[in-house]
Amino acid sequence: MSNRWLSRILPARRPASSDLRASAELMRQVHALGLDLRDGLHGRGVGTAAKRLRRMLGVDGIVLADLDGSVSSHGRKLSADEVQAVLSQVFEYGGCARTRLSDGAELYACPLTVADELSGALLATGDPAEADVEAAASLVSDCLDHAALRRARARIASANLRTLRAQISPHFVHNALAVISALVRTDPDRARHLLSDFADYLRYGFSEKGDYATVADELEAVQTYLELQRARFHDRLDITVRMAPEVLPVAIPFLVVQPIVENAVRHGLERKEGRGHIGVSGFGEGPLCVIEIEDDGVGMHPDLARSLLAGTGPEAQGVGLANVDQRLRAVYGPEYGLVIETGLGEGTKVTVRIPRFMRGVVAQ
Repeated sequence: MSNRWLSRILPARRPASSDLRASAELMRQVHALGLDLRDGLHGRGVGTAAKRLRRMLGVDGIVLADLDGSVSSHGRKLSADEVQAVLSQVFEYGGCARTRLSDGAELYACPLTVADELSGALLATGDPAEADVEAAASLVSDCLDHAALRRARARIASANLRTLRAQISPHFVHNALAVISALVRTDPDRARHLLSDFADYLRYGFSEKGDYATVADELEAVQTYLELQRARFHDRLDITVRMAPEVLPVAIPFLVVQPIVENAVRHGLERKEGRGHIGVSGFGEGPLCVIEIEDDGVGMHPDLARSLLAGTGPEAQGVGLANVDQRLRAVYGPEYGLVIETGLGEGTKVTVRIPRFMRGVVAQ
């Protein structure tokens, strides 16, 4: 399909924030630590992080202090006055500070930053090597920075999901009810069946179970949606669903597939004369789960595809492609946005390619 247009809008990646001055051997040890600071300096992993940093640096004690005065430590305990004295120097001047404690032991403290803003300090007591402590502080800052980014992405994804739930297409709801109403007298059994499908679809769409569902759950909701659309199109809509068994239990963000299928119906098949076809397929590709939604409809102009992904213009309202694209990027990273292949008169294919397993992505 030589005239097809491939849309893959990827934002620039954030530059790495770490600028560690440690040796290659120290860096190897640091990465082997597996610091878990996903909840910041207040999380459950901060105590373990202090313990591992002390072991790595070979010092008497480690203290991780937050701006609000809360501290987590391992090894030698410091009094509140001792901690506050050195923190005052670090927070006031924004750099590392060395001091000697009352018993003659040395203490070296370095600032911790998140998004280039001061967020706390790392204190090492004993006989700390300045370069090593600074390298460890840079690593902790980097871990905190990435954890803050992940939390922000999760908040964005959750907010976008609430938005998508709130905008379940009035266009679809109106058409589904109109079809069911028309069949009440002519084919009451089918009307009853479709009404049950419609209720199941709404129940799934407004479910409050969580932010993630399995591919199998999404597929069931999509099949219900397509059955309602088949009735609306007077059975001139052909549907093909092929899902490899290994991807059915994969957890994905809630309401990812249906908005893409809705886009295929609205922008591909509503404007096509005669029979139309929608295919939904899923398969494993190494560590990835790949879901493809393809239609043989009228296709679209590149500018329209761009506007749908950007969420701009009247055509984008109620479809939710931009919402899905943003949530995928927020959950998995900027390289996992939607890929759209389309051309006028050549149908449309939308591909979702995401990791099959990712920490924190669990269907409830």
